[in-house]
Amino acid sequence: MSGSSSKLLGFSRLSSCCALPRRGAASHWMSRRISSSNSGFLLGFFSGKSYNNNKVLWVGLQSLPPISSPFLILSPPRSPSRRTTSSSLFLRSISASSTSNGSSTTSSTTGTSGDGYELPVQEIMEIVDAPPSPVLSFSPKRDEILFLQRRSLPPLAEFARPELKLAGLRIDPAYNGRSRMSFYTGISIRKLLEEGALGPERFISGLPEGSKINFVSWSPDGQHLAFSIRTVDQEEEPSSLLSLWVADVSTGYARELIGPPQYGLNTTFGSYSWVDDTTLVVCTIPELRGTAPKKPLIPAGPKIQSNEQKLLIQNRTYQDLLKDKHDEDLFDYYATTQLVLVSIHGEAQPIGPAAVYTSVDPSPDANFLLIESVHRPYSYIVPCGRFPKKVELWRRDGEFVKEICDLPLAEDIPIAFNSTRKGRRGIDWRSDKPSTLYWVETQDGGDPKVDVSPRDIVYAEEAGTDTEPQIIAKTDLRFGGIVWGDETLALVYESWYKTRCTRTWCFSPGDLSRVPRLLFDRSYEDVYSDPGSPIMRRTSLGTYVLAQFQNSAGRNSLLLSGGGATPDGNIPFLDLYDIETSEKQRIWESDKEKYYEKFTALMSDKLDMDLRVDDLKILISRESQTQPPQYYLRSWPDQRETQITDFPHPYPQLANLKKEIIRYERSDGVQLTATLYLPPAYEPAKDGPLPMLMWAYPREFKSKDNAGQMRGSPNAFAGIGSTSPLLWLARGFAILDGPTMPIIGEGEEEANDRYVSQLVASAQAAVDEAVRRGVAHPKRIAIGGHSYGAFMTANLLVHAADLFCCGIGRSGAYNRTLTPFGFQSEERTLWEARETYIEMSPFMLADRITKPLLLIHGEDDNNSGTLTIQSERFFSALKGQGALCRLVLLPLESHGYQGHESVMHCLWEMDRWLQKFC
Repeated sequence: MSGSSSKLLGFSRLSSCCALPRRGAASHWMSRRISSSNSGFLLGFFSGKSYNNNKVLWVGLQSLPPISSPFLILSPPRSPSRRTTSSSLFLRSISASSTSNGSSTTSSTTGTSGDGYELPVQEIMEIVDAPPSPVLSFSPKRDEILFLQRRSLPPLAEFARPELKLAGLRIDPAYNGRSRMSFYTGISIRKLLEEGALGPERFISGLPEGSKINFVSWSPDGQHLAFSIRTVDQEEEPSSLLSLWVADVSTGYARELIGPPQYGLNTTFGSYSWVDDTTLVVCTIPELRGTAPKKPLIPAGPKIQSNEQKLLIQNRTYQDLLKDKHDEDLFDYYATTQLVLVSIHGEAQPIGPAAVYTSVDPSPDANFLLIESVHRPYSYIVPCGRFPKKVELWRRDGEFVKEICDLPLAEDIPIAFNSTRKGRRGIDWRSDKPSTLYWVETQDGGDPKVDVSPRDIVYAEEAGTDTEPQIIAKTDLRFGGIVWGDETLALVYESWYKTRCTRTWCFSPGDLSRVPRLLFDRSYEDVYSDPGSPIMRRTSLGTYVLAQFQNSAGRNSLLLSGGGATPDGNIPFLDLYDIETSEKQRIWESDKEKYYEKFTALMSDKLDMDLRVDDLKILISRESQTQPPQYYLRSWPDQRETQITDFPHPYPQLANLKKEIIRYERSDGVQLTATLYLPPAYEPAKDGPLPMLMWAYPREFKSKDNAGQMRGSPNAFAGIGSTSPLLWLARGFAILDGPTMPIIGEGEEEANDRYVSQLVASAQAAVDEAVRRGVAHPKRIAIGGHSYGAFMTANLLVHAADLFCCGIGRSGAYNRTLTPFGFQSEERTLWEARETYIEMSPFMLADRITKPLLLIHGEDDNNSGTLTIQSERFFSALKGQGALCRLVLLPLESHGYQGHESVMHCLWEMDRWLQKFC
């Protein structure tokens, strides 16, 4: 299960290192690939979390969170009963009756269908429907800024479109791309003048009315924009396929490059890549593919899976897999792509045969294409990322050069962390070379239980030559990526989950006789020791490499950007790091007293010029408890600042909310933290204790000291998402957000073997501290969470019912025997840790739940581990024990809820539960 899932799609995550921006595909395929606006920086507001404390870098955006346009608020019609209805959609809910004081009297024995979607109270609706700020994207030369307009929560009708669930993907057959894509509604451009002022706004013109815009990216020279267009669906007319458009940045005029009926875009895996300043390689639908395969009325035979070879194959509970031969045919039909080379003048030339291409990546010098595809035999037990994969090298005109590898079906990758696929993986271009490939090969068969040294070997070879691959690096831990600089400097990352160890090495690609030097060796759980990630600069090839500065001693130095975690909160910084001596010089850090500031982008990386600190110009974001993030230019040597944006406060009614990061101690001595929010104008001495909603998500650690470190900033702005617990500040609740619930397993101990006792101790400490402060009424504290937080909620109502008056669990899993091959950070199977699986499952102890529990789940949850049946079965168990409970299934929704009707009804259900029982 995942936790608070990111609100934006198109991210790429590299373990323990910064990602490597480079030119490539504007793709929404979530993998190691850097995508979309890769020639510039794409900025915006999002609620994301780090994974195992590794850096998560936003490197692309194709679809957006379902939030309102800054110029138009879309709201459903309102009636005196605050209800909306739909003729084609309905909500199924089951409730238990209760007395006015919240105690259970009888349990409903029949399901009841709701008569429509409800709306929450006005105070909550106004915040959810608040207009957002636009997304910003800077040009490669940092002299132009795109303002990408967004809309509000989409109507649920958009999710009612036909949808195919194939090989782990969800495909809209009408668009021939990923389903449920959000979109931009408009684009404007403003010149960034020398002193930081903005020029007049000019809008992209020439677009069809009501255009839905996706996959926006700059050309490498910043003179053009490319993007896809979907037109608004017309009643009784088929949906339009996507077309590719280009806009002249200087004039703002846009025109179609290619589109249906001849060249409809196929965005199932990718969309397009800039090859050079004037040429793109585009993924299109094969022109003569015919109609979609029809499902036979009579099955050809039974569905059979066999393991007569006695292979050891363990996999987690993947969703939306292929089920039969018809699904295989459908997957081929919608995923097969014809690549087309297109100039910005509109000339189009198909290249290569049609195939299921998953990635197309031009070389930095634009002479070659790195082509990845999947092929049969397919699998019914793993998603398409594990299908047989072929990687080929082509010249840019489609001429085949060589096959780099053809990997077999990978159904047998071990479930343990640090497991990986056998054979060549991570094949990519060196960003500091015109056309040099590199890749990594495991030496342990992909199994972390195999003890071998080295564990991974990194190879490189020049494209288009007959030279043998050269070994350039070896790692004893699992390879985590390379950040290229030049022939004298590159950084290699490796990490190991069992020990939480991460290492950073520097080496000289042009002189492999020099012994690599270890720069950092630390636990990635230890945020206080995080040295930061190196800043990148743009090259003349349109790629990004390590930015190297000369320090006062004349030696090359890296510029490291770090989160700056301290016992007093995060204080982001920029350090000049001497590569030879490891000495650091802090050249900037965030304000500590009032603001939370973060480095966002290097703005002074002029092509082919040496970088000097005195000429440094950076973009930072600044926010406070009461002010939303704004962007500023900061220039050296006098560190002059110029404000770039002035976004309004998204919810002024909560502008004066009170926020404090509080510290307290668990009974075993572990230090804990939480963010306490109080409503505006609340005074504890005058108003007394409040009802409190506690919203949490457990995490696993290997060290008590690291688990107790402070994470977050007391000065950060309180971003409120569409289903955030902070919405209940408007209802007069105190909110204890993110109280740490560390589950610690030091040494050889497995953390989950003491899951329940540590969870209860953390909850007890949080409740005691809130009550001690006088802000929370001890009999009016509700507990809630999403995903693994919902699992936590049910466990606390089983094992610590006296602490809470009620609970809310959204999209959770409650029976660990339904996830027998691991879950969350648990690597052992059910049969290896039977007692742990059962003890952690609140389903097994449903008879002990005596407090009211609200369960909410999307009917189409595709998250691994949180099948909708988890909530259905748990509700049945609770009802069978006479527990006071309610189950709400949201039609057409997945793990997170996006449709306007669904979000509003979810909030209505939560508010009703809290008002009734808290």
